[in-house]
Amino acid sequence: MRPVPGWTLITAGTAPILLVGGWTVAALLLGSGYDPATDTISVLASVGEPYRWLMTAAIAGLGVCHVATAVGLRAAPLVGRIALAGAGASAIVLALTPEPHDGASFQHGTVVAVGFSLMALWPALAARRGPAAPWVLRPRTVLLVTLLVLAGAAWFLVELRDHGLVGVAERALCAIQSLWPLVVVASCRRRLAAGLGEWRGVLGERVGHASAPPDEGRIRT
Repeated sequence: MRPVPGWTLITAGTAPILLVGGWTVAALLLGSGYDPATDTISVLASVGEPYRWLMTAAIAGLGVCHVATAVGLRAAPLVGRIALAGAGASAIVLALTPEPHDGASFQHGTVVAVGFSLMALWPALAARRGPAAPWVLRPRTVLLVTLLVLAGAAWFLVELRDHGLVGVAERALCAIQSLWPLVVVASCRRRLAAGLGEWRGVLGERVGHASAPPDEGRIRT
């Protein structure tokens, strides 16, 4: 398995902090005029909001982190890394295409749909087979994660249709999607460290056998 550099822990870990911290602080600053349970995250970054710069910066930072994590996550197949990088790029574009203060924007909605789709697909596209693969990249694990994300997306769409707890559903879905790259990076690095430890142990045993003195019983006197 190809090594995953340590800085990917920083980029993958910063992504959920930026997202959750951004929507939390922005909502607190807006006060009673914003309801996190029923209002979407996009409202915080919509045109005309006084603190839209905060949520916009958080979304853009999230995208940069995903792109950087995809570059460093060399243990995953390339197609999965491309999907993660594409999702990060979509977040950056999303920050540049805010939602109108009143109403909806087709461009904004399209970018959101593309980003969500790529974040839902990248775990499955990053799957690896074989005993050397970390558990987070094995087909059974990525299938469960993909189904969980799709279930979250379905919940969000139902709440959006019924004008219900849209904010709760969206936040739950976004939190899962932003945290998964960190889980993958941490697992890959742990698996690689364990593999190196096993390899060093085997190598040490071989070196020890090679340097051991000959059997005294075989020495002629």
